[in-house]
Amino acid sequence: MFRFSLWVFVVCLFAAVSSCGSKQSTNGLIPVEDFFVKPEKSNFKLSPDGSKIAYLGVDDHCKNIFVLDLHNKDRSKQLTYQSDMNVQYFFWASDSLIVYANSHSPGDSLRIFSIDVQSERSTALFPPKKGRLRWVSPQKLHRDYLLASLNDRDSTVFDLYKVYVDGRGLQLVTQNPGNVSSWFASPDGKVRLAVTSDSVQESILYRPDETAPFKQVSITDYQTQIRPLGFVKDSLDLIYALSNQGRDKLALVEYNIAIGREERLLYSNRHVDLEPEGYSDNLQQMVFSQYTLDKVEKHFFDPVFQKRFEKLSAQFKGQTVDILDTDTSLNRWIVKVYTDMHAGGIYFYDAATNEVRLLTEVNPKLTHAVLSPKEPISFQSRDGLTLHGYLTYPPNRRRESLPVVVLVHDGPNRRESVDFDAEVQFLANRGYLVFQPNYRGSSGYGKKFWAAGFKEWGGKIQSDIIDGVTWLIHQGIVDKNRVAIMGSGFGGYSALHAATYNSSFYKCAISMSGYTNLFTYFKEIPPHQQQYVRLFYNIIGDPSREYEMFKAISPVFHADKVKIPVLFAQGGNDRFSSLTDANQFVQKLKNNNVPIRYIYKEDEGRRFRSEENIIYYYQEVEAFLKDYLK
Repeated sequence: MFRFSLWVFVVCLFAAVSSCGSKQSTNGLIPVEDFFVKPEKSNFKLSPDGSKIAYLGVDDHCKNIFVLDLHNKDRSKQLTYQSDMNVQYFFWASDSLIVYANSHSPGDSLRIFSIDVQSERSTALFPPKKGRLRWVSPQKLHRDYLLASLNDRDSTVFDLYKVYVDGRGLQLVTQNPGNVSSWFASPDGKVRLAVTSDSVQESILYRPDETAPFKQVSITDYQTQIRPLGFVKDSLDLIYALSNQGRDKLALVEYNIAIGREERLLYSNRHVDLEPEGYSDNLQQMVFSQYTLDKVEKHFFDPVFQKRFEKLSAQFKGQTVDILDTDTSLNRWIVKVYTDMHAGGIYFYDAATNEVRLLTEVNPKLTHAVLSPKEPISFQSRDGLTLHGYLTYPPNRRRESLPVVVLVHDGPNRRESVDFDAEVQFLANRGYLVFQPNYRGSSGYGKKFWAAGFKEWGGKIQSDIIDGVTWLIHQGIVDKNRVAIMGSGFGGYSALHAATYNSSFYKCAISMSGYTNLFTYFKEIPPHQQQYVRLFYNIIGDPSREYEMFKAISPVFHADKVKIPVLFAQGGNDRFSSLTDANQFVQKLKNNNVPIRYIYKEDEGRRFRSEENIIYYYQEVEAFLKDYLK
């Protein structure tokens, strides 16, 4: 089974008949809720033997686990019956056992359970705890326990534990000396590898067996990464890793952890970083490497798997096929098939029989809607850096003198690509060109490009965004008098920065959970991320040593400079954006008679999660842009 990020959740709906599709009006407008309605089913996962599929479905207004039996549909059933809280995530620990967590919200107490698929007996693995838990890879059952790290003893560090699935509780394996950020187990369940970090330097620690002490075998600076993926088959000394040591882009290498040396380069792409996908825990080998140019691409190492993938892809010509999960034999897959204009569907694929079965459409409301493609562009920054981005044009409009919404991605250590984006399609459907720039500091383009964004939150990153819009204006695509900027998190900060310092360039700004005060941003870093504070100092800046810079680029101190309308959305549980600072910023705008629409939802966090609140937010966005950008 391939390893996939715990935080990557695929949301989907069961297929609907065409009469349930989007009610696109005569003027082409699609209802807001059709873009942002919450799916009822998500997170499909194959059992290790490929006989069953589990997924999250909604029952009694809460997310619960359901199981599809691929051999006998009569044995398909609902497995959990939560009525007052959601199942936050789950995974197969074995062919018959699922481990899951439930809570009222992601920040709630830890509640971890195992459940036997046949008997439906659920067992609490330990009493509810305040803290965070990280499952150790590979995420599979070792006899009667799983491995996990937990910040129970000390909220700032993660100790290594055995978590017994029969409810016996936790057993401490290794106490964190204070700087271990990740633990890794070999296929036999022995933890032989650890990664430490002090924010400035990162080290790999190795021990031949669990009776030996860890020894440091490599040390790198914070810009250099050696990211373990898994052990090489029949070796306890060699691992597959992504590394940019001695190169600009993350490449796939074989790395000797006994002596801390790269043994050989397996694959690289000269344009972009490779991504941590394609390693089979069961086979202990790389099946493929993955990277994103504009779309997701793959380089295969297993010719049989490659032929299967190509055979499947041939049934979906012109569409992107993402592998979400496989069984341990790699014979059965769950895939997502989509384009930038179609949310697509989740499919089950049996390579042995060539069966392809639709499990659910991602958003049947938009199946027959007329949407717009994302088109890649590149342009030069004022200091000569080549930047990439994407344009999504409003359908059935001339491509000249258009109003534009500059949609700034969060991070900054993220990137845009050609994928399906409901927010982008909503804005394009409302008649706006959508511009998504991958400014300096965005991820995926190598460490030089990433480092070019260091300490430039309020400087060259914002200039990159302006340079992109200026290029569009010079091309005749954009009306210079109708430029809006919008984003969440860092994108929201960019919108507030634009309203504060570039009111003559932008017509209006929309911020979801944007940072108003970067001093507060550092104060709100949670205990389990404190070890990365010095890294943040290098990337963002040191608020004590660079006080004047922080004050200069924090919008809350310069609200009197805002001259354009602002829509500001804020959640009461957003730990990175202080409610006090947000209220102060909004009040200053009101005092200065600047048009301000303030959306505050007490129970929301950094992004709104409630379907009702999400739809309300975009209804307000629609009205705001209609008033100030049309």
